[in-house]
Amino acid sequence: MAATFSTERFRLDGQVAIITGGASGLGAYYTQAFLLSGAKVLVVSASQNHWDETKQFAAEHSGTVGFYQIDITSEGAAAKIVVADMEQFGKIDILVNNAGIQIRNEWREYKDEDWRRVIDTNLNALYFLSHESAKQMATQGGGKIINIASMQSYRAGKFIFPYAASKHGVVGLTKAYADALAPDNIQVNALAPGYIDTPMTKALQNDQSRNEEILAHIPAGHWADPSELMGAIVFLASPAANYITGVTLPVDGGYLLR
Repeated sequence: MAATFSTERFRLDGQVAIITGGASGLGAYYTQAFLLSGAKVLVVSASQNHWDETKQFAAEHSGTVGFYQIDITSEGAAAKIVVADMEQFGKIDILVNNAGIQIRNEWREYKDEDWRRVIDTNLNALYFLSHESAKQMATQGGGKIINIASMQSYRAGKFIFPYAASKHGVVGLTKAYADALAPDNIQVNALAPGYIDTPMTKALQNDQSRNEEILAHIPAGHWADPSELMGAIVFLASPAANYITGVTLPVDGGYLLR
């Protein structure tokens, strides 16, 4: 029998997603992409910054969004997030581990507490929330976990030691969970953004020599607009990607080629 295919497989209608850090930075674009694709979204963040803008976007596009305020590194946070999601939406189909921090310093000056803070946020919290969410997904018959990796998942970061270590770890956990959770029909993948034009990268873009160096390394020849990540994350979350697991997908304009 001939295979059938429909572009509806790229839609997320009726699905529920948890997105950590989903109201600000690149996380806001992931939330918008999911809302536009038909998913309901629970935004998890440590503060209520940009919640109003997210609510407004959802209202303007007939989307459904909920919010839960918590420090994802706090004791028992993962279980509390899952409970909050189940109380609001009754299921978890997609988890996006997006929240993360970066602290820069020269190696002689790097503080132990900064190492612990970055690892706790970028790696430990991702582990605990993935584990807790997977328990619920398994009872539902499947799900998707998408971890946000980085170009530093592939490269050294001589001023951002814990960030580089954590993002290498994200790729390792993605592979480990993909293998472990496959029998439960849970696909686990990662998205690795390249150099993205955001307020946080303006200082780097305004540094002429560094900006020229970065652009020379990108075959596409430009910093990405954040919207250029939206298609990739929706794809990984969609039924169209049901046979993809354990993959880290760079969205980098070819940066890693050079």
